[in-house]
Amino acid sequence: MMGSSASESAYRVLMGVLESRTGQTLSPNRIWRIEMSLKPVMQRHGIADLDALVAALLTSNSRGLLDDTVDAMLNNETYFYREYSVFDDIASTALEQLRKINAAQRRVTIWHCGVSTGQEAYSMAMLLAEQDARWAGWQVDIVGTDVSRHAVSRARIGLYSQFEIQRGLPVQRMVRWFDQADGGWLAKAEIRRRIDFSVQNMLTDRPPLGSPADLIFCRNLLLYFSLPMRQKAFARLRAMAAPHSFLVLGAGETVLGQTDQFVASPRLRGLYEPADQQARRATAA
Repeated sequence: MMGSSASESAYRVLMGVLESRTGQTLSPNRIWRIEMSLKPVMQRHGIADLDALVAALLTSNSRGLLDDTVDAMLNNETYFYREYSVFDDIASTALEQLRKINAAQRRVTIWHCGVSTGQEAYSMAMLLAEQDARWAGWQVDIVGTDVSRHAVSRARIGLYSQFEIQRGLPVQRMVRWFDQADGGWLAKAEIRRRIDFSVQNMLTDRPPLGSPADLIFCRNLLLYFSLPMRQKAFARLRAMAAPHSFLVLGAGETVLGQTDQFVASPRLRGLYEPADQQARRATAA
C-alpha cells in the first residue's frame, strides 16, 4: 500500500523516474519506504512533500535534485567479504584458473557492476594484495561501476564508519589495510590505487574496461530488475565478459529461467560461466 501523505500519481512518477534512470523497479515492500528515503532530499532542497518534489522534478532543470532523488531510492546495501565462502572459492580456484588461461597476456580484468559504496571491490583488492607474489609482472585491473553518484563518491574516498568497517572485515585486515581517521577508517592509498571507480548505468553505458572482464561481480542488483530488464542486463554482462570468465551473483539470484547467456559453473558453487564456453568444453571432451 502506498503512503497516505502523497498522491498515487506522485508515487507512480517517482517509480517511473527510478526505472528510466536505472532499470530498477520498486517491489511492494520498498514502495512504502519512498517517502522516508526521500525526506533528507526534500529537506536539503527545501521541498515540502512528495507531490512538491515531483512537481519540481517535472519543471526544474536541476541535475542535482534528480541525482539526489534517484540515489535516495536505491538500495546501496553492501559489506566487506559478503558471503565469505564465495571469496574463498575465488581465491583458491577461480583466480588460479584465470592465471592459467591468461598466462600468455598476463592480464586479468575484474569488474564490480553495481559496486555501491565499494566494500566488495576493496575486498577483492585486499585479497589480491595479499597474493602479490603470485601476480608479480601481471596487470590486474579492478573496475567498480554504479549508477549512484553518491555511492561512487564514497567508494573513491574509501572512508567507512565503525559499523561499516566491522561488517565482514576481520580485525587483522582492518588494521593492515585501513588507517583510523576522523569519521571512521580510511583505506590505505595502496588499496585505493588498485580500483577504478566510475558512475555508469550498466544497461546503457559501456564500462571502462581495458580488456574483456575475466571475473564479473553483479550481486543483488538484478533482483530489482523486471524480467525484460534482467534479460537485457545478462546480455550486457555477456558482451563485456571474456570467453573464459566467471560471473558472481548474489545468494538469492540465479540464471535459471532468466537467461541462456550464462550457466552454473560445474566446479564452483555460486559462480556462473558463459554458456558457449561450457558448450565448447563439452564438444572438445
